[in-house]
Amino acid sequence: MKNVETVQFQVKERVATIQLNRPEVLNAMDEQLLKEFLATLKEVRRSEADIVVISGSGRGFSAGGDIKSMLSSLNQDQFEEIMETISELVYTLYSLPKITISAVHGPAAGLGFSIALACDYLVAHAQSKLVMNFIGIGLIPDGGGHYFLDKRLGEVKAKQLIWSGKPLNGEEAYELGLVDELITDEDFQTAVEKKAADLLKQPIKAIIETKKIYTDLNCSQLKQILALEKESQFYMRQTADHQEGVKAFMDKREPQFNGK
Repeated sequence: MKNVETVQFQVKERVATIQLNRPEVLNAMDEQLLKEFLATLKEVRRSEADIVVISGSGRGFSAGGDIKSMLSSLNQDQFEEIMETISELVYTLYSLPKITISAVHGPAAGLGFSIALACDYLVAHAQSKLVMNFIGIGLIPDGGGHYFLDKRLGEVKAKQLIWSGKPLNGEEAYELGLVDELITDEDFQTAVEKKAADLLKQPIKAIIETKKIYTDLNCSQLKQILALEKESQFYMRQTADHQEGVKAFMDKREPQFNGK
């Protein structure tokens, strides 16, 4: 097991496991975690692994972006650096010449949900909670959330899910097509390991080659959406509604938005 402060990583029998490791804050993604996650993905790319499993330590997959760190990252240079890291991370994950599995238990919210959707398979526990909750703090999805939801739901349903910010349990997300495999009674970790083992019994090189074709076909659109999300998110962060949303979140109260 190779560890940095916020990410744990190992490769064993052609399976790489990456675990986000800020359990005290539900693996919320601050600048350090994002950069260490990206560096780990680059190392995975160079490894002999054919399968990559991404999970979160503690009680959930990831609460998304670290809202507390947002409060100290309001200038444009800091924001652009963080958004560039997010874009590179998501593109690197999406285009890995490996088969990727996101193993979701507990919450996968906001950016955490986007990253889970960036994987080839999203495996979730029935009691997990998946939510694209940017709207609650006056923001839009980032991390390619628009792209991945459109691919899975189509434009109309994707927009409505984003606008509602509605949380979905694993079963609801599975019924919508956002989750590929639902784990109910059996041990979650064992089920994820079985999924990886079953894939390794297949002609994995052919499976990965199909992935490469789709990556080449779609990479320009994903890059375009990541750039649009970055531009729009910077604008949203200047709005009064966003400031109110963050303050309400920190104060643990309902926000009072005014459309400004």
